[in-house]
Order: sequence, then C-alpha cells, then structure tokens
Amino acid sequence: MENNRVDEFIKNPKKAMYALALPIVITMIVQVMYNIVDTAFVGRLGAEAIAALTFSFPLFFILISLNSGIGIGINSRISRYLGAKDKQGAENTAVHGVLISLALALVVFILGYPTLTPLFSLFGATENVLNLAISYMSIILLSVFFMFPSVVLSSILSAQGDTKTPMKIQISALVCNIILDPIFIYVLGYGVAGAAIATLLSLLLSIILAVYYIRKKSYLHVSLKCFKFSFTIIKQIFSVGAPASFMMLLMSVYVIFINRFMAYFGTNYVASFGIASRLETVATMPIVALSMAMLTLIGMFHGAKRFDLIKRIAPYGIKIGVAFTSALGIIFFMLPSLFLRIFTPDPVLLDIGSAYLRIDVFTFPLMAVSILASRILQGMGLGLPGFVINLIRVFIFAIPLAYLFVFILGYGYLSIAIAMVIGGIASSITAIVWLRSDLKALNINLKIYPN
Repeated sequence: MENNRVDEFIKNPKKAMYALALPIVITMIVQVMYNIVDTAFVGRLGAEAIAALTFSFPLFFILISLNSGIGIGINSRISRYLGAKDKQGAENTAVHGVLISLALALVVFILGYPTLTPLFSLFGATENVLNLAISYMSIILLSVFFMFPSVVLSSILSAQGDTKTPMKIQISALVCNIILDPIFIYVLGYGVAGAAIATLLSLLLSIILAVYYIRKKSYLHVSLKCFKFSFTIIKQIFSVGAPASFMMLLMSVYVIFINRFMAYFGTNYVASFGIASRLETVATMPIVALSMAMLTLIGMFHGAKRFDLIKRIAPYGIKIGVAFTSALGIIFFMLPSLFLRIFTPDPVLLDIGSAYLRIDVFTFPLMAVSILASRILQGMGLGLPGFVINLIRVFIFAIPLAYLFVFILGYGYLSIAIAMVIGGIASSITAIVWLRSDLKALNINLKIYPN
C-alpha cells in the first residue's frame, strides 16, 4: 500500500463503506465458518459432542473478545492518526498493539488451564460432555499465541483501509481447517480434540501469512524501530479496546447463562441452542463486519474533522444493517429446519431448534442497531457506550427475565428466546438515543472527542 487512503474515502463515503465492508463480510463469514465447520464435522459424533462444543463456545468467544477488543482499540487509534496525517503516531500505535497482544496471550495461556474443569462444571457440563469440552479447550488455549497477534496485524491492515488482505488470510486458514478437520477427527481418530488441533494449525498458518503481508503490503511500518513507549497510546488503545472487550465478554457470559438455563431442560436442549446459535452468528457476523468498516471510516473522518461525513454515513450504515438482518431473519423463520440440517440430522434436535430459532430471529435487526451504533461511537474514540448498551441487554433484561421465566414462573425453554428479544429492544433503544446525543455533541464541544 503506497499511500494513505483517507482522501479517497472522503470523496465518496458510501462507496468506501461498501469497499471496506465487503472483504470484511467475507472475512467474518470465514471466521464463523471455523465454528460451523467444527460443529458440522463433530455433529456426526452425536449430541454429546455437539453439547461439548456448545459449552466450549463461550470460552472460545472470551478469547476472541479479549483479542478483538485490542484490535478495535488499535483500529480506532490508527485510523484517527491517519485521518490527521500522523504516520509516525500510527506506526508507534501498531507496534504497541502487537506487543500488547503477545503479553495478553501469555497471561491467558498461564491462567487458562487451571480454570477449565471448574468453569465447565459451573456451566452445567457433566461426565462425558465435560471430558470432551476439556479436551477441546485445552488445545484451543495453545492457539492464543497465533490467534492474538494475527488479529492485531489484521486490524492494523484494516485501519489503513486494506480489508482485502485480512480476507485472504482468513480464507487460506479456513481452507486449511476444512482439510484438516476430517483428518484429525475421523482418520486419526481424535474426535472432538481433533477439531481443536485442526483449528490450532489453521491459526498458525494465519499468523505466518499476516506477518508476510504486513512486511510486503502495509503502508505503515511495523517494527521495533518505530517503537517509542507511550503510556498515552496504551491508555488510548485501552480506553476504546477494554470496553469493546468487555462488551464482547458480556456476550460470552450471556451464552454461558443461556447454556446453563438450557441444561435445566436436558442435553438435547443445549445442543439445539448450540446449532440455532450458529445460524444467529451467520446473521450477526456480516453486521460485525459492516460495523468494522464503519469503525475505520468514522475514525478517519473524525481525525480529519469531517464531522459532516460522520453524520451522513452513520445512519446510512445502520439502515443497511437492519435491512440485511431483517431479510435473513425472514428466511430463517420460514425454513428453520432446512438450515439446521447443516449441523445435525437428528429430528428431535431439529424440532427443538426450529421452534427456538423462529423466536430468536426477531433479535437480528435489534442486534444490528446495537452493534453498529457501538462501533460508530468507538470510531469517535468512545468505548464506554457499547459496553453499557450490551450491559443493559444482557444483565438488566435478558438474563434476569430468562431466570424469572424458567426457574420462578416455570415456563418452557422458548421463554428464554422471548427474554432475548426483550433485551434486544431495550439495548437498541438505548443505542439510538446515545448515538444521536453524541452526534449532536460533535458540533458543540470538540474536546469531548480528542484525536
């Protein structure tokens, strides 16, 4: 990449949004496919194997949350530096991000192993399911040294406006995972653990490719020569990244609680929720991708002080997100079992999952509003709103209501999905009100939004 793309994006913000978003959409779908591929292959091993992955998914998502939060903080800071034409500051931020990701990977690796058994027991996993879940996650923990810096390097490329390269990296790693999954699961007979081994080797490939492309294609130089320790940069990365991580961690905790509530009804219900959640991810990940494109654009426009462009592109992006998730929700509502068959042929799981999915689809457009509004505010350097928006959804409404419905009022498992919808309504209203307020403040007090 030979130059800064800020001026190009300022000329046509909507075209820039699609140009950035499309490769990210493909990248995010590919990331989702990791879990879908694992579930599809492992699903042939039975309900216990699916349940083991379902219990493991929140912990896997915690790893992604910690990592992605740092990536979001780096993206926001670098894109604002680039918008302000400060290449040196952007490069120093990039190196800080890589070092932070490696330190975080080491901490997670050291603390992770002793907590697996008590955590899975707390989640409700027992006997064979517990052992399968531990065998999967113990291997996944080894992959953090590849996963964390790989995502950070991809975020550095994305912050420059290069979203195609991260897409190439993820596609290559997915193809590797698809090839290795059946080999390790079936041919070599490792079962659930084989899926984790395939994922680890695929992530190893992703970090190798990420380092290669950073050296060959990056507008920013990422090396220790560019490093000058700055507490201010660290603070700015974490001011956006930490709330973003906590925001995603809330979703992990959310899934943990839902798994626990579903476990009250039996293993089949946990497994059914697991496969329905995979389809929910198919709907939300493209929105996350769109939101990452918005994060880069908003950051660049903010650094360039083109607040007029922020006010134009923000509502436009939200409208696109709501339209997409609504259309996909209608399709899933009409043909739930058709898509659930991707993961299992079991008629019991299909019946339970189809009924749940028909309610769950109403959360799709609500999540689009919350996710996009949160990323827009993060692009402006504000990390706290996204955390609060999701806190309202998860801990103020969804989890308490689900507990009330199931354990106090004695309602069935579908009441859990209803609680999720109510939480989504509350969080989306909060997101809209907060975003409108801060967009108005752009013209009132520029000190609220430092470069």
